[in-house]
Amino acid sequence: MPLRFTIRQLEYLVAVGDAGSIAEAAGRINVSSPSISTAISQLEAEFGVQLFVRKHAKGLSLTPGGQRIYNKARHVLDSAASLHDLAGEISDKARGPINVGCFVTLAPLISAALRRSFTAEYPDATVTLCEAHHSDLLSKLRRAEIDVAITYDLEIPKDVGFEPLADLPPYIMVSANHPLAGKDAVYLEELQDDSFILLDLPMSRDYFLAMFYNAGIRPKVTDRTSDTSVVRSLVANGMGYSLINARTRTDMAPDGQKLAYLRLLGDHAPINIGLATMEADHKSRILQAFEDHARAKISTDFVIGMSAGPNDGRL
Repeated sequence: MPLRFTIRQLEYLVAVGDAGSIAEAAGRINVSSPSISTAISQLEAEFGVQLFVRKHAKGLSLTPGGQRIYNKARHVLDSAASLHDLAGEISDKARGPINVGCFVTLAPLISAALRRSFTAEYPDATVTLCEAHHSDLLSKLRRAEIDVAITYDLEIPKDVGFEPLADLPPYIMVSANHPLAGKDAVYLEELQDDSFILLDLPMSRDYFLAMFYNAGIRPKVTDRTSDTSVVRSLVANGMGYSLINARTRTDMAPDGQKLAYLRLLGDHAPINIGLATMEADHKSRILQAFEDHARAKISTDFVIGMSAGPNDGRL
């Protein structure tokens, strides 16, 4: 008997089951809500089973029958995904889809360059990128929405594996017109009376503020923002200084004003970026290939798309 439903429809079913609403599922998998609604209706007509019930103000929940079909659909999708691994083993090539998450401050700098170099090496691979905060990346890993996350080694839970790749030391970022801009390196104490612009992100915020605490300094925080581009523009326009680990390869802020990066002297711990994945006995061939590629492109001496050190000028 020919099948009258598709793998894509099953993917939409599982996405709604995981998200609890069509709108949320649409956002996660980048598909329009009407397309998902149509797919769900078609599956219900094909199976003769109501898959979801609407709970007031709580979105959708699976019916008992819908839960059983959801479980089987996940199994079918897992089996379908394993065909890519089998094809890779037969052809000795990594192929198929891989979903990569990246920490929000790193994503604009490295994710596109890493995707470009990976697909150049593995043309049969399909890479989907997303950016998120650290805790959201961990949640996406647990829900199998992403296969791997490029993030920092901040509060990694026991069920998540983390492979460190690069140590990124903290730098002082000032305007090119700042009195200290011509220096190669400074102590935090030299700027303690200046206005400080804080990158106000969970965990990142604590990491930066701890530097002041450990040095016995109280920073003069005048601006807070969760957007690194805004931090760079405020600093470049002389509104204050900031601390940063993810250095760009250009000395210009988004608005064209110039910046200067100074090495931070003193006993300040670097932050480590690496690969986070769910602990598992088996990794797909495409995931192994991506991890190998990331190791070659991200290290303490060189980070693709970034300036990892004062003498790093490679593109």
